Amino acid sequence: MNKNCVRADGRHHNQVRPISISIDTLSNAHTSVLFGFGQTKVLCAVTMQPQVPHFLKGTKTGWLTAEYAMLPTSTESRTPRESSGRVNGRSVEISRLIGRSLRSMIDLSQLGERTIIIDCDVLQADGGTRTASITAASLALQIAVNRWIASRDLRCNIITDPVAAVSVGMIGNNVLLDIDYSEDSKVIADYNFVLSRSGNVVEMQGSVENGEISWDNFDDMRCCAIEGMQTIFTAMEPYLDTVDLRKQKNEKKEGRVPLFSIQARQKSVSSS
Repeated sequence: MNKNCVRADGRHHNQVRPISISIDTLSNAHTSVLFGFGQTKVLCAVTMQPQVPHFLKGTKTGWLTAEYAMLPTSTESRTPRESSGRVNGRSVEISRLIGRSLRSMIDLSQLGERTIIIDCDVLQADGGTRTASITAASLALQIAVNRWIASRDLRCNIITDPVAAVSVGMIGNNVLLDIDYSEDSKVIADYNFVLSRSGNVVEMQGSVENGEISWDNFDDMRCCAIEGMQTIFTAMEPYLDTVDLRKQKNEKKEGRVPLFSIQARQKSVSSS
């Protein structure tokens, strides 16, 4: 592996694209996160409803589900809008991936018979939309849980081990972290790693386009993913302070904008 590889955008092989984060873009969601890996931008919103799917009724256990979609102008060529009766198989597959990944990081038995819904919309796509969606959804869920605890909608912290995701590809002998669209079209191998904060594997997806790769190649990709996760989790940390919703409500009644909301709009994180 050539560790001195410099990519078209100036990044080294083991660097993620600049990370941007903005919270509370949407006022009606319990929490929303606008997240970017470079030019890839996704908006994830979290809500909670007092009901569960029929197979969980009477179990006193909650559920989490996710929906993923790409907006029509998220790509250079317009992506047709999904409508009822016309289901995009890719969107369904990614929705299930996000749901599985997020369910792994919470204790559903502590949720009661309620359902958490994660909505992920791709505003702009430049590769890595599913990894950006998982990471944004993870951050949004952690913030929402902190708020539900503060508002006493939850009795305890249901987060067990936060997750994030990143892609790794190979071009020639070069292992490249967080590949963009231009790189994605050239890779011989492409893997998406969903890892927990403790470093354990939650899910891994990938394939080799032509031929095969060695276990040493795969191990290089795995190590690169773990290294990238440290950057991603570090970027998420400033947004995880507990928010007292009761104080926010009082301030709104008095006509004051909560300090947290001001800080949230001003905060942005850029890492490379």
